[in-house]
Amino acid sequence: MLASLSIIFLFGMFMGWIFKNLRLPPLIGMIIAGIIVGPYSLNILSETMLNISADLRKIALIIILSRAGLSLDLEQLKKVGRPAIMMCFVPAAFEMAACTIISHFVLNLSYIDSAIVGAVIAAVSPAVVVPRMIKLIDGKYGSKRGIPQMIMAGASADDVFVIVMFTAFVSLSQGGNISALSFIKIPISIFLGIAIGVVFGIILCRLFSAVSVGASSKVIIYLGLSLFLTSAETYLENIIPFASLLSVMACGAIIYRLNPNDAKDMSSKFSELWVGAEILLFVLLGSVVDIKYAVASGMAVILVIILSLIFRMLGVQTCLIKTSLNRKERLFTSLSYIPKATVQAAIGSVPLSMGLSCGKTVLTVAVTAIILTAPIGAILIDKTYKVLLKKD
Repeated sequence: MLASLSIIFLFGMFMGWIFKNLRLPPLIGMIIAGIIVGPYSLNILSETMLNISADLRKIALIIILSRAGLSLDLEQLKKVGRPAIMMCFVPAAFEMAACTIISHFVLNLSYIDSAIVGAVIAAVSPAVVVPRMIKLIDGKYGSKRGIPQMIMAGASADDVFVIVMFTAFVSLSQGGNISALSFIKIPISIFLGIAIGVVFGIILCRLFSAVSVGASSKVIIYLGLSLFLTSAETYLENIIPFASLLSVMACGAIIYRLNPNDAKDMSSKFSELWVGAEILLFVLLGSVVDIKYAVASGMAVILVIILSLIFRMLGVQTCLIKTSLNRKERLFTSLSYIPKATVQAAIGSVPLSMGLSCGKTVLTVAVTAIILTAPIGAILIDKTYKVLLKKD
């Protein structure tokens, strides 16, 4: 496993450096590095590494969401109000509904199989979006109007909604029923996730005030707590549903609100951690991509993804009705909701492993969505924010 880690960090950094010098997002190079060394190409990563890949990717995601929470100004988010709440589920609902209808006709799937496809590709990727929104907040682009804060919060809550819908559709495909409880879990999970994060944020602030510890120790405590919350979600999912990733962000946001100096010091430490975590996340993400599926998909799958994205962007515009954002800011918000990667990598292969008839098609769409939208979305965000957003 040590050799695999060496390959991931060195080759991932090298490929990221190449793409950075080409003035393209380094994450594209990292994903390509993962595809090259992964089990579907050269297959030089150890089996042990591949077995814990999902956990390592989750840790990397927790690091960047912790960093995001420590940069999240609740006052700015509060000013955004209604659109911030709608961004958590409306764009995904638009995309899911559109994909269900489009896949039925273009891919010749049943409506329930098409709904599974829609649920898989409807989630935006916090791993791609959140680091870029943090960069905007640090650079003071649109942050005074709460644009990156709104996108960052929405991108994290969006996944909760999509995964619940995916679970419901898979159950229905297997002959089960969709109960009202399945849908009630969505607001409960989001509310409890935020509430638990707020409580732990207050506890940490009081602890840091009472006990004198350095910024590095505070980061370790916060990170340890975040890992605990994430694992607790898995153990308690059938008892008390709560969105642990929202808890992680909410905890950081409370620290930022109650003790901004601590938040600033911790944030800089998390930025240093992210240098390595980013390589780990995107190389391992690339390693689960079977490029053969994407190559064999043809234009039909690409057409489904593109048309579904258009409806997602329409959903974003719907959320922004009667807001003070101008056309450029609305366009940027829509473009920021394009990237897909994290959720698609996590659940794209589930229908196939369960033996569902749509399994191979779902995996093909998931892989193609990652390859198509992660780099394009990242490029669009990186290349347009200075043009479309005002610097505060």
